[in-house]
Amino acid sequence: MTYTIKQIADALGAEAVGDVNTVIQSIAEPASATADQLALALKPEFAKTLADGDAKAAMLWADADWQSYGLSAAILAPRPRFAMAGLSAMMDPDTGGDVGIHPSAVIHPDAILGERVSVGPLCVIEAGANIGAGSRISAQVFIGRAAMIGENAHLREGVRIGARTRIGARFIAQPGATVGGDGFSFVTPEQGAVERVRDSLGDQGEAKAQSWARIHSLGAVQIGDDVELGANCCVDRGNVRDTVIGNGCKFDNLAQIGHNVVIGNDCLICAQVGVAGSTRIGNNVVLGGQTGVSDNVFIGDNVITGGATKVLSNVPAGRVMLGYPAVKMDKQIELHKLLRRLPRLFKDVATLQKGVSKPGDSD
Repeated sequence: MTYTIKQIADALGAEAVGDVNTVIQSIAEPASATADQLALALKPEFAKTLADGDAKAAMLWADADWQSYGLSAAILAPRPRFAMAGLSAMMDPDTGGDVGIHPSAVIHPDAILGERVSVGPLCVIEAGANIGAGSRISAQVFIGRAAMIGENAHLREGVRIGARTRIGARFIAQPGATVGGDGFSFVTPEQGAVERVRDSLGDQGEAKAQSWARIHSLGAVQIGDDVELGANCCVDRGNVRDTVIGNGCKFDNLAQIGHNVVIGNDCLICAQVGVAGSTRIGNNVVLGGQTGVSDNVFIGDNVITGGATKVLSNVPAGRVMLGYPAVKMDKQIELHKLLRRLPRLFKDVATLQKGVSKPGDSD
């Protein structure tokens, strides 16, 4: 689909300048943009490479001197990166798709599909499942018994939605995401080494070998509106109560959310984050890549963790955390600086020791 500069600017709430009837086929980086593409020169340093391409139009920042770059038209956005969200949605070739049911899909007669739902090849939709209007189910997706998915969802290839899962509107799941697998919950007949270590912080005591008994997951998963799961992301169902994810949360690839976890609204969970069971996370929390969160802890609203942070205890609202174990980021940076100085400190101490006379040394 093609758009004029004016159509794009109007849709984004931005300003169109120059030849606003210039037609755009797609978007590109400045150095590689062709004459029918919109160059994304979102910052002055990006705009410097416009001369390397053939773009006639570009998206620039609000007060940019667009004519100085030899452009015939431009879109001036107050916050260009935010405007990218709407622009990328307009230009995404994969947002469409045929409406209909592929003949190889297996859909139980008791399943309910809303209007304009498309179901791709080799999908399985079990009894009592309810799929909201306008949803797109790609190839090889499984939707379990009595699962409910809101309108305008997009389930990419190989997504798995477990039984009794409840998901709101505009849900997006990237390939391989799994919702509603059983939680990782096992117990031994008698108190085991792991429990003793947790209580003693290191002492296993008189540990003996025991087999693990499985605790079945009787709960389900509840997910709010406008949630997105990355590729191969996993959300476990609860043991007795449900695992709950609030509205507007975004999960990167390979995130793992354990059983009974409760997550608030508008959280950003980056790649390879692991959240252990029964943890509670507030609103607007950002967990940086590879953050690990221990079980049964609480993370308050507006907390941010840096990459590879390990949260082992409760974190008050508004904290910025880093390190293993997690401490306030400024303190962790200070500790790191001190750690780097240790070799020099030891060298200085050794030099001082050489200069100090030992008892019994002659003058």
